[in-house]
Amino acid sequence: MAIEEGDALPALTLEGADGQPLPLADFKGAPFILYFYPKDDTAGCTREAQDFSALLPEFTAAGARLLGVSKDSAERHRKFTAKYALSVPLATDADGAVMEAFGVWGEKQLYGRRYMGVDRSTFLFAADGTLHRAWRKVKVPNHAEQVLAAVKALVAA
Repeated sequence: MAIEEGDALPALTLEGADGQPLPLADFKGAPFILYFYPKDDTAGCTREAQDFSALLPEFTAAGARLLGVSKDSAERHRKFTAKYALSVPLATDADGAVMEAFGVWGEKQLYGRRYMGVDRSTFLFAADGTLHRAWRKVKVPNHAEQVLAAVKALVAA
């Protein structure tokens, strides 16, 4: 069963781009945006990471923390970050446990071919660790701006 609005941030751990464990519990205490994307260095994923990176100072000013997640390795994240001068932190979910918990891993279809993959999704948690808002099957254009507006509204409430 996928996480839904009002649910608590799961007690799961990702791998940071530095290869170190990154417990999701460490993100409680401030608004937290967790976004899942299919693959480093592809057109949509690059644009999304660039958009979040460009707005990172505004997210930080609002007191929010941000983390992008894919199944790519920590090494691949480091190369992706360096290639595009990204500032948004990235993490790895190699075994897919976090993706499963969030309900973003599933069967997809492209050009008649079925395969397992990540549905581009974003989750905004309140400072107390409860899911405030979820965006599923995200379209990249203007998405980072929509998330920032939601963060600002959450902080102002």
